[in-house]
Amino acid sequence: MKKRSNFLKTLFVFIFIVLCYLSCSSIYASEKWQGVDESVIERFAKSFGIEPKEPLINTDQGDLLLFLFLVSGGVSGFIAGYYWRVLTEQRDKKSRQRIIS
Repeated sequence: MKKRSNFLKTLFVFIFIVLCYLSCSSIYASEKWQGVDESVIERFAKSFGIEPKEPLINTDQGDLLLFLFLVSGGVSGFIAGYYWRVLTEQRDKKSRQRIIS
């Protein structure tokens, strides 16, 4: 019985390694995937004669997108921390009715 369990563990580890290798190699070997904007929306826009425009805030420059995610995470973390007691404490039905109304 012990040999069988060791064999199954080894088999699962081998399958996991093979799947990781196949997924990583297929990602790096293939060309860049097109998003919905490029593959669908731009095609329909060109068929109607509408050319694409530059975005108002170009987040492709440097780490601007990373900074925006950092700021939004900080703001949402502050709000959740500020209202943590309201989010987590138990109340009876009367206090819930006062909050709702």
